[in-house]
Amino acid sequence: MPVDPVHLSLLVGWLSMLGGALSGAAIGLRFHRETWLGGYASLRRRLLRLGHIAFFGLGFVNLLFGLSIRALPVPGPFGEIAAAGFALGAVTMPLVCFLAAWRASFRQLFPVPVAGVVAGITSLLIGWTLS
Repeated sequence: MPVDPVHLSLLVGWLSMLGGALSGAAIGLRFHRETWLGGYASLRRRLLRLGHIAFFGLGFVNLLFGLSIRALPVPGPFGEIAAAGFALGAVTMPLVCFLAAWRASFRQLFPVPVAGVVAGITSLLIGWTLS
């Protein structure tokens, strides 16, 4: 059953915004403590901030994609692959950041969200050139 890329992208985009707001609220409860998670410059604290910002950044990417393919349609499978790739990135990048802040070995999962976003961009560009 084909997925509507516009609907998926807009839904993931707004859910990602919600994730950014909620994760920011959770992190904000402790950020005032100088030594929290090893201090402001510690890797763990930077990874948490990156995960929080990744929610917003990749949420915007999903929203822009959903609106872009309304203006410049992409042939079926290319739009579906792009939407899935962008959704994968939006879900897994914050997750991997938070997991890597918890256990350093999870940093090896960073290629997963990156591959999703690269697949999304590539599929979008190929679809546009073919349409």
